[in-house]
Amino acid sequence: MGFFIRDLHNQIAKLHTEQFDGHSTSNTFTVYHGQGLSKSDFNRLMKTKGGLLSFNNFLSTSIRREVSFTFARQTMESSDLIGIVFIIKIDPSIASTPFADIRNVSYIKGEKGILISIHSIFRIGSIKRINGNRHLWQVDLTLTSDNDPQLHALTELIRQKTYPKVVGWYRLGIILNKLRQSDKAQEVYDILLNQATTDRDKAYHYHMLGMVNEDQGEYSEAINYYQQSIEIKQKILSPTDDDLAKSYNTIGLVYNYRGDYSNAFYFHRKALKIWLKTLPSTHPYLATSYNNIGLALFKVGDYSKALSSYQKALKIRQKNFPSTHPDLAVSYNNIGSVYDHMGDYSKALSSHKKALEIRQKNLPSNHPDLAQSYNNIGLVYDNMRDYSNALSSLQKALEIQQQTLPPNHLDLATSYNNIGSVYDNLGDYSSALSFHQKALEIREKTSPSHPADLATSYNNIGLVYNNMGDYPNALSYLQKVLEIHENTPPSNQSTLATSYNNIGSVHENMGDYSKALLYYQKALEIRERIFPSNHPDLAQSYNNIGLVYDNMGDYSNALTFLQKALEIYRNTLPSNHLDLATAYNNIGLVYDNIRDHINALSCHQKALEIKQQTLSSNDRSVAQSYYNIGSVYF
Repeated sequence: MGFFIRDLHNQIAKLHTEQFDGHSTSNTFTVYHGQGLSKSDFNRLMKTKGGLLSFNNFLSTSIRREVSFTFARQTMESSDLIGIVFIIKIDPSIASTPFADIRNVSYIKGEKGILISIHSIFRIGSIKRINGNRHLWQVDLTLTSDNDPQLHALTELIRQKTYPKVVGWYRLGIILNKLRQSDKAQEVYDILLNQATTDRDKAYHYHMLGMVNEDQGEYSEAINYYQQSIEIKQKILSPTDDDLAKSYNTIGLVYNYRGDYSNAFYFHRKALKIWLKTLPSTHPYLATSYNNIGLALFKVGDYSKALSSYQKALKIRQKNFPSTHPDLAVSYNNIGSVYDHMGDYSKALSSHKKALEIRQKNLPSNHPDLAQSYNNIGLVYDNMRDYSNALSSLQKALEIQQQTLPPNHLDLATSYNNIGSVYDNLGDYSSALSFHQKALEIREKTSPSHPADLATSYNNIGLVYNNMGDYPNALSYLQKVLEIHENTPPSNQSTLATSYNNIGSVHENMGDYSKALLYYQKALEIRERIFPSNHPDLAQSYNNIGLVYDNMGDYSNALTFLQKALEIYRNTLPSNHLDLATAYNNIGLVYDNIRDHINALSCHQKALEIKQQTLSSNDRSVAQSYYNIGSVYF
């Protein structure tokens, strides 16, 4: 087949030379091509307007418009296809893309065909309906030349991503891994490692074996291979060698995946120190380093510093890359996640949608990075209580992952977990448990290497049982979480605090306020030690302790702690954030209990104003605020 394709390309190039040689001043002419596109491909085409398009076949066109219309209309007989008439402008002076007039050699004489060679690149112009028909569209294309800036940037990116300086089996292993044929890639690198005769080659193969295992989610094995590679490199390379910095960066990421954020931050800082000494201030590697440091900071809840690091990475990438570069999508994605955790959902949604738009232009429809974007958008919608959009986005993420990942991959567990949490918020506890159990089944298979992930599933199942009022099962699962977190490294103290907090919540719901207070105070002690004074987890602890004191009738302490929570929310959240409404509501209830009706009414009205800005008028929480206001008067 390869010989046939090359021979046909060469024949087109020969005809092109004969027909258009010396015609640099010839006028641009128009040809037409009709075909059907699936709805998903058509939607992706719509979002790529202004970008580049390549056909993966030789493109048969005609100078007769009616011929292309016939083909396009025929595809409309299938309800799954959209009829497309491509109107293509061709400049004969562009010699880089061969095309040929085949009227004299074509079997179909009346077609008046122009055959364009395979993988030609076009710029997408306008896209519009034909005669208002939503199943028939016109797409304007223009043949590009080699000096097209966007094409040049994209070509260079692809060239870099496929390691042009690497040859033979070395390159085969890389390509197999990028194609997600991990088992075959592992075989290649095992063979190469056994045949290696130099320390440099051994270090390289250990590193690549680490990468293969990392992509499979086998993080313990990946760290083992990366460590062996680093140990060799530290012996044979300069302390400021670029290859050593890359290894520090890579192993730092895997530690991040495992939840060991202290080691992650340590290795990312080592990489950054090398690159700050050896690279210009706008080098892309510095952006990578800032990005990964931001990730470690984000994981420990230092959102302001994480945002600063992510924004440094974005600024460098904007200076180096075209607007559709995948690394820009990574930056927008990460910034969106920080804003989400800071409660600024509008900025979070905007950033995640920017990431999604870039990825839709560059990636196939089932690429894992698209799943990541859909997942993150779903999480923002969940926090906004827009559960319909949340489920829609999270289901899209899950569908992609089910197509592309092995059945025990941790990303699948994450998707099941997120969907389960939405159902929990909706009060559909049966569905919530079902999805959390699916996540747990995956994580139990990998629990020796991923105790933090296993704890996540236990925690979520425990929270569902807590919401169901099944407190014995809730405590059973949450105690398992506590056992895991009590044995985690110091960098994971935040998860230990969360575990204490959740157990406290169960005891509070059971009416055992002394135990609830004990666990809430344990959580607070950790959070006050590891977090800045305005961290949202501190606000959560102050709020929970305040509510327990309220239930115990200690209204003075209740107000003290609830006011502390409110102060943090005022300083860190948008003015219409629902956590602010909750804080005002809780303080209002305490004032109501001590018969301070003026302050109670003021707080409940503030809570209502926020809810009216954020929630629908028939939301249960809005009704609760009206009830609380009414209770003040009676």
